[in-house]
Amino acid sequence: MQDKTHLVDEITGHRRMRRNRKADWTRRLVQENRLTVDDLIWPVFIVPGSNIIEPIPAMPGVNRMSVDRLVEAAKEAADLGIPAIATFPNIEMELRDETGSNALEANNLINQATIAVKKAVPNIGMITDVALDPFTSHGHDGILRGDEIVNDETVEQVVRAAILQAEAGSDIISPSEMMDGRIGAIRRGLDAAGHQNVGIMAYATKFSSGYYGPYREAISTAGLLKGDKNSYYISPANGMEAIRDAALDVEEGADMLMVKPGLPYLDICWRLKENFGLPTFAYQVSGEYTQIKAAAMNGWIDGERVMMETLLCFKRAGCDGILTYFAIEAARKLAKG
Repeated sequence: MQDKTHLVDEITGHRRMRRNRKADWTRRLVQENRLTVDDLIWPVFIVPGSNIIEPIPAMPGVNRMSVDRLVEAAKEAADLGIPAIATFPNIEMELRDETGSNALEANNLINQATIAVKKAVPNIGMITDVALDPFTSHGHDGILRGDEIVNDETVEQVVRAAILQAEAGSDIISPSEMMDGRIGAIRRGLDAAGHQNVGIMAYATKFSSGYYGPYREAISTAGLLKGDKNSYYISPANGMEAIRDAALDVEEGADMLMVKPGLPYLDICWRLKENFGLPTFAYQVSGEYTQIKAAAMNGWIDGERVMMETLLCFKRAGCDGILTYFAIEAARKLAKG
């Protein structure tokens, strides 16, 4: 009777993939991608007032923080080695209007946070968004005229907001409102104002997704939104359109590209990296975070394992970093080895 090993070798051609998987040391030796704390950007939510830590029901483990408590949290993030945080404000309803005019206040909440964090923790990067949805009474990312989000008027306003954020100390402006021409306009505006060293991380492919629900609760826009955002976000069905959109941002001077949401769009992450070679990031958005947390809380999955697995998947897809609400939790785990 013929040796079964020989039968297998005839089939495999003497190639046995399991040889490299046989021990921990060989698995580590041939590992293709690694997640480190350097890959993490921590999105945080800020509110007016002082000494406030306010849990967000739809995002277990995530809080809204007043600026003073954000400073404390930023110190912890820096001590863990997290390179940067990204701030998102939840401002008072009485400050919101049809045009999002509070975005043009030099002392608005987002700029207060930047000033305070850069003063207390100068070695952590500050990434700020100039989209108008936290500032509008209708929850849209731009200025609403009738039933239309007007492009050019919105761009003019986000440029002014970007300059104010740069003056407050923002290191990277990250416009997410998806208006045409905004990257080039922001770049020209920053340069003319003397902020040539402030970078732009473009939300190059922001899809019209159902994964944003918990985020809208976090910034209190869920009940405000009139209609949908399909006229300016990208359809989840359109991959080539996303690449063309990103190409325009590259031409206009983006320093970095972002894909949002993250895990459902790993193919887009890979295609952006392959096509343009710019630093590429994914935003593991609120709905992705909440799915993992909710399943873990119900005992359906190993939450910590899935957290680390999904973050590693972004690296495999070509991402240089990930915006994730898991940043602190993941950084602590990485610190433990």
